[in-house]
Amino acid sequence: MADVPPPFVPGAFVGAAHHYRTRVYFEDTDLSGIVYHANYLRYMERARSDMLRLAGIDQRAAMEAGDGAWAVTDLAIKYLRPAKLDDDLLVVSTVEAVRGASVVIAQRILRGHHTLSGEMLTDGRVTAAFLSPEGRPRRQPAGWASRFTAIMNGESIPC
Repeated sequence: MADVPPPFVPGAFVGAAHHYRTRVYFEDTDLSGIVYHANYLRYMERARSDMLRLAGIDQRAAMEAGDGAWAVTDLAIKYLRPAKLDDDLLVVSTVEAVRGASVVIAQRILRGHHTLSGEMLTDGRVTAAFLSPEGRPRRQPAGWASRFTAIMNGESIPC
């Protein structure tokens, strides 16, 4: 039997929420060991990308087919407490609203990836719109809205 590392599984659905694990590395921090404010947005983006991939929403195929791409059109974030070097983080994402060309996703970042009772560090809300290659809003590809609705309702995802 070969020595093979376990598969990398950073995220998973837990009911209606997507959980994404990450860790704070030195490159994420300033000289005092505190996470730089823009890096919280990176953690949230990675969690959203992982959520879409697990839901069977193939962003790359849509871009390569010339259908369009997702773009953040609105973002609100509240910084509550700082994350620090080597912290284990959990990004919890929930779909709040599904529209023809957009989706609203709430995201919280907690310290301690193993429990939802971890200390909340940030609370954010992101609206992402599906845009044509010309940059105009367009309806999401067929089936995507139903996948987001299933996620929002805690149903199994129709992949």
